[in-house]
Amino acid sequence: MPQSLSHIALVVTNPTRSARLLTDVFADARITREEDAADAHPEVIVQLAGLEFVLVRGQGPASRNGDHIAFQVSKAEQLACAERLQALALDFQLARGDTALYFSDYDNHVFELDVGDEGGAGPVA
Repeated sequence: MPQSLSHIALVVTNPTRSARLLTDVFADARITREEDAADAHPEVIVQLAGLEFVLVRGQGPASRNGDHIAFQVSKAEQLACAERLQALALDFQLARGDTALYFSDYDNHVFELDVGDEGGAGPVA
């Protein structure tokens, strides 16, 4: 049986640019592997929220479809990320009474910042 997530792989047109987006939006994101053109699988690895995001060069999704990756965050972190998204001139949307913030990367991958119940009862359904 699975014990935990190992990593999340996202196919993106420019792994380095996508990695920079994640590190610009999320204060705790760190690039742990740079792209190597000589490698058979050009990719960049970003450590974020205890997970590795493997950003693999290729053609990402043609459109947004509702699939997304949700992170539980505090309201303060959600607002700080919103400020960083504004500074990067990236669109985002607040939903569910401003407890969820949605934004997408350059390749149509959607991310959610879920404040949920800050009392510790878990995300809002």
